[in-house]
Amino acid sequence: MARVVGIGHQDFETVRRKNNFYIDKTEFIKEWWESDDAVTLITRPRRFGKTLNMSMLEKFFSMEYAQRAELFEGLRIWKYKEYREIQGTYPVIFLSFANVKENTYEQARESICRIIQELYNKNIFLLHTDLLTDNEKEEYKQISTKMNDSMISDAIRKMSDYLSRYYGKKTIILLDEYDTPIQEAYVGGFWPDLMGVLRSLLNSTFKTNPYLERAIMTGITRVSKESIFSDLNNLEVVTTTSKKYEDKFGFTQNEVIKALKEYGLEDKKEEVKRWYDGFCFGEMKDIYNPWSIINYLDKKEVAPYWANTSSNSLIGTLIREGNTQVKESFELLLSGKEIITELDEQIVYDQLDLEETAIWSLLLASGYLKVEKKIRNDSDYLNWKQLYRLKLTNFEVQVMFAHMVKNWFSKAGGDYNAFIKAMLVGDIEAMNAYMNRISMHIFSYFDVGKKSSQMLEPERFYHGFVLGLLVELIDQYEIKSNRESGFGRYDVMLRPRNVKKDKAIIMEFKVLSPKKEKSLEETAQNALEQIKEKKYKEELIEAGINENNIKAYGFAFEGKNVLILD
Repeated sequence: MARVVGIGHQDFETVRRKNNFYIDKTEFIKEWWESDDAVTLITRPRRFGKTLNMSMLEKFFSMEYAQRAELFEGLRIWKYKEYREIQGTYPVIFLSFANVKENTYEQARESICRIIQELYNKNIFLLHTDLLTDNEKEEYKQISTKMNDSMISDAIRKMSDYLSRYYGKKTIILLDEYDTPIQEAYVGGFWPDLMGVLRSLLNSTFKTNPYLERAIMTGITRVSKESIFSDLNNLEVVTTTSKKYEDKFGFTQNEVIKALKEYGLEDKKEEVKRWYDGFCFGEMKDIYNPWSIINYLDKKEVAPYWANTSSNSLIGTLIREGNTQVKESFELLLSGKEIITELDEQIVYDQLDLEETAIWSLLLASGYLKVEKKIRNDSDYLNWKQLYRLKLTNFEVQVMFAHMVKNWFSKAGGDYNAFIKAMLVGDIEAMNAYMNRISMHIFSYFDVGKKSSQMLEPERFYHGFVLGLLVELIDQYEIKSNRESGFGRYDVMLRPRNVKKDKAIIMEFKVLSPKKEKSLEETAQNALEQIKEKKYKEELIEAGINENNIKAYGFAFEGKNVLILD
């Protein structure tokens, strides 16, 4: 009989006690312990088993679970005698910043204080021992949501001291989702203020702590050393491109196939692979997203389960307000193609809107991109680069981004869809009518992040327009775009996938040149002439498309005004 699928359980004890569906990752305990790293930071996308694995570590090492060996009996770690002997033999502090999602610095600071206060309340028995001095007991009682910055910095280190004295052993510290408050602070605009508090807290806890046995932090991103880990030189960082623990987060293909068989779904493995496979950690390919797999086993139908667990507002803003290169790269990704770029896995949040590589690094860390291939340029040491071929991770991520773009256009009402329908049937009057309604929305929503100019207006329109076409027509058309921004010209070709059924469409975008053209009509006519000069029709005719089934449109721009002719 198949085990019950428990959705959302992140507590290891609960999963084991209820005999819920669980894929055995307990050898992570052995791999981490034998690494002998003092402080480890592991980054993985959201909903990838980080919290469950941290809970597993807590239950394995904590003295509070010394009599709970049954939680691990039958699991892989239990076959090792030396690990059976160390189960339940250490004091453990387990904290999570996962819920520090506040809108202001004051709220975020108070939320962190509350987490520390709960840790002290949990160990209140220490106040009733002779281990603490009178001064320490007085400080203990002062731990609250109103404590000063110095007390915040020292609080976890001091608790590890108290527990070490009580149990006679150094303390293991586990901090889950350390970067959640950092990302929220960036979005909320109070990043610099919060970083000072967090930097002091983390350095006191993990750097200058003689009572620390070992520690693990988990998160989605590796925040740059300069931002937060400037003094932490004992940190072992394990990112999505590292080989360590590559199969310990997420489900491998063999694990998924075995799970599908348990629930009588083995005939669905290709569909499941298309939707949820594609994550790559280290050199381990074919890692599946565990949140979506668990939901699929429960509901027995594919859907964007993982994609729907986040608003993705930061990602959307970075793409919409990114420069031309960011938008063009996103167009390539959305159309199923690869991009080639450098990466910097140390995320500098205050550089996200300035550095294109920072955006792709964030998308990779978040699980939206996968590394298809590493490319090294070894020919010249001065120009040595580590480049990566990146692609959207899987079909679920493609669906997520398509929905995100559609939501951008939904704010223009049904006018955009009506415009596309008019374009496909060749109704030029309707095209112009709808264009006047949607152009202002596209201009305002797809900014370039810089001060706009007359020449940039069509650039803004063009990229927004192409993204809309991609999500609406990708199944019906192959969409090819090109820009010559130095000349104020952009073009789009829609090549039908069914050449017998659908018409091909060529669009040329041109900016009015006051020295050469007197009106938008003249500019639009010149755009149509350029289509002839570039001989776009010949390319389509060679592809087997009848000339009568090729439609050409000239778009003319003057500021925010647009005119279309055919």
